[in-house]
Amino acid sequence: MRRMVEPSEQPDACPRCDGRGWVVEPDEGSGRARPCDCRRGDAVPRLLSAAGIPPRYERCSLTNFQEGGNEQLLRAKTLCQRYVDGFLGADGGFSESGLILIGPPGVGKTHLAVAVLVDLMRRFSLRGLFVDFTSLIHQIQSTFEPTSRDSQHAILESVMDAELLVLDELGARKPTAWVTDILYLVMNGRYTRKLPTLFTTNYSLSTVASADVRLDEMPGGPRRESLASRIPALLVSRLYEMAQVIEIESSDFRRDIKMARHR
Repeated sequence: MRRMVEPSEQPDACPRCDGRGWVVEPDEGSGRARPCDCRRGDAVPRLLSAAGIPPRYERCSLTNFQEGGNEQLLRAKTLCQRYVDGFLGADGGFSESGLILIGPPGVGKTHLAVAVLVDLMRRFSLRGLFVDFTSLIHQIQSTFEPTSRDSQHAILESVMDAELLVLDELGARKPTAWVTDILYLVMNGRYTRKLPTLFTTNYSLSTVASADVRLDEMPGGPRRESLASRIPALLVSRLYEMAQVIEIESSDFRRDIKMARHR
């Protein structure tokens, strides 16, 4: 079972849950966790406000995801809904694994990831966080400036400790040694803490494509660059342990919709 929220250090911690935010109710098995009343009320709006979800994606949900009859998009939406519905296990613990949404730009990967994040935050009052990996790197780099009030440790700690994390655009940043180190800290930190992560990436998990091969010249037609050319193979392997793979092979659905609207 995944660990629950650590007890609050403040003296006025809720007596029902000792500041954990969860109450385990006994049943015929090992018990079932439910949000304590202290996490209800205005907790969800406050948590959503602190989750860092970009304004463009604030209203994303599985309900308003437009698959437009596309079988690939419908399958991805169905798998995301299945993940949400099964997030709380029969043992009363949360899922320790996440999702990795793979596909070309414009197919709705970020929409689906945010929709899952928001749904689970609303259901269980989780401390969720949305992070675009490139923006995370820039934010950490800004801490090197003498006038910065933030620290690299504080930024990474918030990412590694979030109860549910969306790590958007995995592999988008040029794979320098320093960037790789940051990614390793984040992924390994969440892996060892058994905290679920929702990844999105434009890159394929296949090792066939390569950064030094033109994608339009690949045998069998166009293929995306391999994620293994953007992050270490060790971390690609770790992804299989951390997340269920959802591949979306579709055209740029976002572009198609916009074009249709302008006709």
